[in-house]
Amino acid sequence: LVTIVLALATLPIGLTIGFFVAFAKQHEEPSLRLAANIYTTVFRGLPELVTLFLFFFGMPLLLQYLVRLFNPAATIDVNSFIAGMIVLSLIFSSYASEVFLSAFRAIPKGQYEGGYAIGLSKWQTMRLIILPQLISIAFPGLENCWLSLLKDTSLVSVVNLAETLRQSGVAARVTKHAFLFYSVAALIFLALAILSSIATGHILRHLGRRAVR
Repeated sequence: LVTIVLALATLPIGLTIGFFVAFAKQHEEPSLRLAANIYTTVFRGLPELVTLFLFFFGMPLLLQYLVRLFNPAATIDVNSFIAGMIVLSLIFSSYASEVFLSAFRAIPKGQYEGGYAIGLSKWQTMRLIILPQLISIAFPGLENCWLSLLKDTSLVSVVNLAETLRQSGVAARVTKHAFLFYSVAALIFLALAILSSIATGHILRHLGRRAVR
């Protein structure tokens, strides 16, 4: 359950950040493009586990420093779920941004110009014309990002979050039946991947029918 909740909590945050990072990568402002490229280079380049450790152990130090400016006696503890959600959102968004960027580039510039020509604002053009096409084009790539996210939730077991892999590890140590419980964990992740593929397949077919209409 924790695995699914963590992945679902991460998904909208990662998609939102990824969309805006992709938008920044094709912006006319050089500083925005540079910042977006640095962002994706860092979070795609660092091992996921290293990123998790940096945030889990580094974030409390930073927050504690800031809080102690106002209350010297205060102490800060970071919730494992929150730390995992933040890190997975950053990692997911860095990969999702590349998917969104490819989708942006696949949409002809004439689509934007057509929207402006009929009197739509930039926001209306994006919402009514560009976004529906963007979602259809990006969806297969985002499906792969989602499956990677599901698997990456297992990483948060190292910061004591009681998700599937950690629960399996605890059961394996107590019962001495490591193969059994890790096999169960593998089957759970495989089942989640299969269910996700079925669900995304239905969504993709629905998007295809809408595109035809």
